[in-house]
Amino acid sequence: MDRKDRDLGMDRTIGRRDFVNGVAVAAGASLLPKWSWALELDAQAAAEQSPDYYPPRLTGMRGSHAGSFEVSHQLRDRRTADLSSVSHTGETYDLVVVGGGLSGLAAAHYFVKNVGRSARVLVLDNHDDFGGHAKRNEFVVDGKTIVLNGGTLNIESPLRYNLPSRQLLEAIGVDIPRFVKSNETLAGLYNSLGLRSGHFFDKETWGQDKLTVRPAAAQGQGRRGGYSPEYLDQMPLSAKAKADMLRLQDPSQPDYMPGLDSAAKKAQLAKMSLERYLLEVAKVDKECLWFFITTGRGNFCVGADAIPALFGWEMGVPGFAGLKLDPTPDGVLADLPGGHHGRQKAAGGGGSIHFPDGNATVARLLVRWLIPDAVPGGTQEDVGGSRVNYALLDRADQTARIRLNSTAVNVRHDGSPESAKEAIVTYSRGGKLFDVRGSHVVMACWNMFIPHLAPEMPQAQKEALMYGVKGPLVYTSVALRRWTAFEKLGVSNVSTPTMYHDSLGLAEAVDLGDIRHARTPNDPVVVSMGRHPCAPGKPRKEQHRIGRADLLAATFEDFERSIRDQLARVLGGGGFDPARDIAAITVNRWPHGYAYTYNSLYEPIEWVYTSSLERPCVKARQPFGRITIANSDAAASPHTDAAFLEASRAVGEVLERRAFPFLATGTKGSDA
Repeated sequence: MDRKDRDLGMDRTIGRRDFVNGVAVAAGASLLPKWSWALELDAQAAAEQSPDYYPPRLTGMRGSHAGSFEVSHQLRDRRTADLSSVSHTGETYDLVVVGGGLSGLAAAHYFVKNVGRSARVLVLDNHDDFGGHAKRNEFVVDGKTIVLNGGTLNIESPLRYNLPSRQLLEAIGVDIPRFVKSNETLAGLYNSLGLRSGHFFDKETWGQDKLTVRPAAAQGQGRRGGYSPEYLDQMPLSAKAKADMLRLQDPSQPDYMPGLDSAAKKAQLAKMSLERYLLEVAKVDKECLWFFITTGRGNFCVGADAIPALFGWEMGVPGFAGLKLDPTPDGVLADLPGGHHGRQKAAGGGGSIHFPDGNATVARLLVRWLIPDAVPGGTQEDVGGSRVNYALLDRADQTARIRLNSTAVNVRHDGSPESAKEAIVTYSRGGKLFDVRGSHVVMACWNMFIPHLAPEMPQAQKEALMYGVKGPLVYTSVALRRWTAFEKLGVSNVSTPTMYHDSLGLAEAVDLGDIRHARTPNDPVVVSMGRHPCAPGKPRKEQHRIGRADLLAATFEDFERSIRDQLARVLGGGGFDPARDIAAITVNRWPHGYAYTYNSLYEPIEWVYTSSLERPCVKARQPFGRITIANSDAAASPHTDAAFLEASRAVGEVLERRAFPFLATGTKGSDA
């Protein structure tokens, strides 16, 4: 190991585990039984029964962790599963849910709520933890437990949630007003310490490393006016670039599209990229683009080159004031499937509610509702510090069972889809194949994988299911022993557009029960870092595929070195020492991250701004015999309430068939 790596702390002992309690996660069960490592003993089941089994504490490469995707990749490559040596469990359920993310857990909730606790429900998931992207990263540093979301971040605009979603949150015990009130004082922690946002200009792009911190007077203005002359003077920009940045923010800036009315301007903005608008229409210096290249990545996993300029206007990017565009009716974009970018501007939505571990709290509350014994306590506050008993998730004597480390490989009807009484679900677990039967199956997994799982589906529906390409992204959690460097530099979060992670910042200051956020810079805290791998200049779907390959090829060592280097460079001026200050690193890698949303650069504009029945997501989610589909892909939106709404719809289709079995056909249209 060279000196630089030692200075970064690459030789320090931190968690670098891709296994649970010493039991290695199998690389995946082969779909061909002749492979020699198919074991008789289910080592994973034994591990799950151990009192020490607790995935939230695992560090290293998480998210789509080793053992969670290999079987799926084999099925994708081989296109069929060899079912000749399946072990029949003899289990029969009223409902089998494929996928234990928020939509799958919600589907189980809606079914049990309607049918009653006498129902039998099985949830299968390929990961070692439930929640899908709503994962919890938990660390113990110097005796203090600190947490952060490893994926799904927040309850965004809760006042705009659809009715089934609001009812679900109420049923599982989410009390947003109580949570907000209890954190009123803590919410101002960083401001009370004089911490602000900043930008870091990296030497690879700018010839020097330089941290700039937003002046106090401009803090909170963001892209709407946060680039004051005082702030720009700190930056290594040309005189023209500084002048152009000021011009973009000027309320009296010229109309860059004269002679067109608002509707005509919007039509053109919908078909040109934000990058093109800034460079060719507003004609700003190329250096200005650096500030906006990541615009949209947090929502769409692509940046300014691949999102419409109209999205940029809706998201508050400066440079549009002179166009005098008519405001979008309040809430229209926010509530449209695929139109989640509108939430960035929609008023009256209730803000964004971020529990300490993000929506992992919601997942835990859902599991508590389904299996009360598994999650101790009875309120949203005590779920914060509770330790899930994973050994209680899959017991025969309960209404709902959650079977982790179980990858579905085949779903088929026992007979013709029109007349079958049951469907058979085959899954891989511990190197072996098993099957269960269900009166109905809800597919709460990714749309693009469903055609591989259910090959008897109609070809047109398969094509619709495979239309979208999920956006890759990374949520990295870095546990620090102290954050005095942030205090000394006067910064709480930093934009780093051209570094490996394009943002970093202190975790939001909130408490939940026994989970208590740091009160002083000498207390342990978690830093969140975001990465959205893409390939600017290429079509959006190709960017997603290239980004996914990037994530799958990167090792944890690659991530760790870049994380330590980036934090050292950005925070070094405040005395940050990566070898001393970093206690643990968890990289939540999501090669198949956000649901594919429609984008008017690549799809018809009506797919974005109307509930067109021609959208692929509508065609894809039609029920097929005893199979229905619930996931965020079915809404073309990555929002939690979209996942809940699709779960409610899918269960509604199940309940309809239970009530009126004589109406069943092979494929039934529904857009409820």
